[in-house]
Amino acid sequence: MRDVDDIDKIILSHLIRDAKMSYNLLAQKIGISNAAIYKRIDKMKAKKIIVGSTINIDLKKLGYHTCAFIGIQVLLTKLHSHEQIFNKIKEIPEIIESHHISGKYSLLLKLVAKDNEHLKNLIVSKIQSIDGVVSTETFISLEKGFVRNLDVKGLL
Repeated sequence: MRDVDDIDKIILSHLIRDAKMSYNLLAQKIGISNAAIYKRIDKMKAKKIIVGSTINIDLKKLGYHTCAFIGIQVLLTKLHSHEQIFNKIKEIPEIIESHHISGKYSLLLKLVAKDNEHLKNLIVSKIQSIDGVVSTETFISLEKGFVRNLDVKGLL
């Protein structure tokens, strides 16, 4: 990848492990100046290699104990387009990820619910009631295995 060099990869690798690492500490670990760190990170932000920053929340501590994935089949007609269905899905705050996919389903959703009753209500009252949604299939997550970012240092 021509947009990043080996030093950029090392910077990204450190930031993936600890996004709150100070630029000063990052510069010390890599052995370059603070100014160089600022310049490189600004360049990667400008090129949209680094996009935003996030915070991880323990949703269980907020009362959301159920995580589920839902495959959605849609029927596209002149009355309801894929975009209209997608826009209705975006209005449901418990849906935390949406992917357009190939195969049996048009969309794969990741959602969180307080419990199975809340999940059932989301599926029946909110998702299946959207015009154009033909069917859904729900997969309840029993336990999160892991979540990680790509180790850019080893792959780029």
